Amino acid sequence: MKDLLLITPPFTQLNTPYPATAYLKGFLNTKEISSFQLDLGIEVINTLFTRKELQFLFDSAFENKTIVSENCERIYGLRHAYLNSIEAVISFLQGKNETLARQICTDGFLPEASRFNQLDDLDWAFGTMGMQDKAKHLATLYLEDLSDFLVECIDPNFGFSRYAERLGRSANSFDELYEALQDDLSYIDELTISTLHEHLTKVQPKLVCFSVPFPGNLYSAFRCAEHIKKNFPSIKIAMGGGFPNTELRSISDARVFSFFDFISLDDGELPVELLTNYCINNSETELKRTFLLENGVVVYKNNSTKPDYKHSEVGTPDYSDLLLDTYISVIEVANPMHSLWSDGRWNKLTMAHGCYWGKCTFCDVSLDYIKIYEPVAARILVDRMEEVIAQTKENGFHFVDEAAPPSLMKALALEILKRNLSVTWWANIRFEKNFTQDLCLLLKASGCIAISGGLEVASDRLLKLIDKGVTVEQVAQVTRNFTSANIMVHSYLMYGYPTQTVQETIDSLEMVRQLFQLGIIQSGFWHQFALTAHSPIGLAPHDYGIVPTYEDITFANNDVQFKDNTGIDHGIFSFGLKKSLFNFMHGIGFDMPIQDWFDFTIPQTQIEPYFIEDSLNTPVEFKVKPNAKIVWIGGEPNSNVITKTKRGKSWEMLSLTFYDKQETIAITLELEEGTWFLNQLPNLTPSADVLPSFKSLKTNFEKDFENFELFWFSKPINHLKEFGLLAV
Repeated sequence: MKDLLLITPPFTQLNTPYPATAYLKGFLNTKEISSFQLDLGIEVINTLFTRKELQFLFDSAFENKTIVSENCERIYGLRHAYLNSIEAVISFLQGKNETLARQICTDGFLPEASRFNQLDDLDWAFGTMGMQDKAKHLATLYLEDLSDFLVECIDPNFGFSRYAERLGRSANSFDELYEALQDDLSYIDELTISTLHEHLTKVQPKLVCFSVPFPGNLYSAFRCAEHIKKNFPSIKIAMGGGFPNTELRSISDARVFSFFDFISLDDGELPVELLTNYCINNSETELKRTFLLENGVVVYKNNSTKPDYKHSEVGTPDYSDLLLDTYISVIEVANPMHSLWSDGRWNKLTMAHGCYWGKCTFCDVSLDYIKIYEPVAARILVDRMEEVIAQTKENGFHFVDEAAPPSLMKALALEILKRNLSVTWWANIRFEKNFTQDLCLLLKASGCIAISGGLEVASDRLLKLIDKGVTVEQVAQVTRNFTSANIMVHSYLMYGYPTQTVQETIDSLEMVRQLFQLGIIQSGFWHQFALTAHSPIGLAPHDYGIVPTYEDITFANNDVQFKDNTGIDHGIFSFGLKKSLFNFMHGIGFDMPIQDWFDFTIPQTQIEPYFIEDSLNTPVEFKVKPNAKIVWIGGEPNSNVITKTKRGKSWEMLSLTFYDKQETIAITLELEEGTWFLNQLPNLTPSADVLPSFKSLKTNFEKDFENFELFWFSKPINHLKEFGLLAV
């Protein structure tokens, strides 16, 4: 028995739990409020893809005569092959049956339907990938074939990472969703409700809190709430999460509150604590950012004087209760960054609350979850990482910040190295100039394997209008720094931004082509600009040359339809942009005229063919910021005094030999200066209590010698910089 039941409704990710309930449970632990959490999505998936349930599906489809297409006829005809293989394949994707990879990669083991039509390109796409990844991709196609059968024959709303998403997307009125809730339960609904009922009976909560991150979780949340109201009327029900935070800030439809008692906005810790007191302890009348129904009218209560908890006070995410060994790793497309999102169990953490930049005009910067920036000390972050590793037995982390701040990433990397932790991590960033070559090498040494960042529109005019704070030249230099440190770079790309011309779209594509051709970006994704109500553009659309179409809002309010004064139909560029990018990611198509990606006439690019390459050919600056920390991430060298002789004169030198993981590096220094440097090395390691700044190291050097810059930029020291002598 627990006071609270925290639920993520179907569906989000197959490979890892969405972290909101883990964050909340970690906070509740600090307040000694008992709770239980569950990811209904993965539990339903693991019930669905079993021999027993598939047999039921095939029988139902046949009896109800819903098998219409040739593709589904083929799947039904191969039903025995699916029944015989499904549980072994799921076990393999859960990481419990790795030897099955060899079988999966053997022709004839898996039944194949329409999703396998893309196999002609498999060797090309996976030529450099191992057998396990290839097998995961084949098994993913197998599951997607079954998904197609489900959608056509059983439940048209089904989707692995979303369910009935259309009902929640830009639903200004509650009418369509409400009407869908009057229908009989679908097959997926029945599986969901059955699983929910078991947990409710076992946990016996007094308050159920649904975290609804996306439109594709909304319908199931309402179905679950409906079941609780009908069968457990004494239980109070609340909703929070990403969807209500962005979409339900203007809600006024009272019918919603026949399903939910409360809808809370923004950071959930204090609202849930107050709701617990309100519903269970009857000791609070104050609420924080919470909608509820009073006298038949929706009211918004924000009458608590208590401040929100600081990010450093909310505790460590607690992943207990979640069935971590049942998550399914899939590889849907041959995109290296996309595989990170869907493959492997990643512990999700946040370096800071909000966004340290907070200016991008397309982003919801007016909302607290972005507007209020509050970083966490690196020491606390790594404490949390160690606690989560102990909980989950997984040492992979995805930092889900809107944009991780470089200064905190640096501190995090140093703390990880100081504790000798072996972790793998990746994060979202801005391509800002503080990501120097040395910082990128430091991040790599700490376990960073990839970053994703928004290049958006590769046009300096539009980047300025977006208020991104970067230029294309700067992006090129930063991505080069990451790539040369062997950190994979994924770029979010945008088209159709207000006032964007056809010429700028084509020129942006040419910039992207050059970035991929030079190998300084490895992955990317184009998306069309969408106007949101809470962004600077949404708040002042006429300043950006667009005319919005506003609807009466009684339910969701986020995406806003609009007309661009340019009159350009940006949607016609979608296929060409995505097709060219797919080819660029696989290292081909660079020499094709841009016109060949489109089936309509486009203008010639006005970008010089070597623009990006010229951007990278910047002169080396022989200077270091005085406050830059000097750190050595290599090992302890062997030292040896040697004698050199030239023209009859002999003098002693210090030879230092360093052993890199792949190479042996030897340098020779003047004996006195070399001895000074050797004595300084222990103070430059991440384990040192305080790392010296460039200025303090210079002062120390010049007590006994002259011209530290001459020493620092000498050939031997410059050689050592390539192997871990960094200024960050």
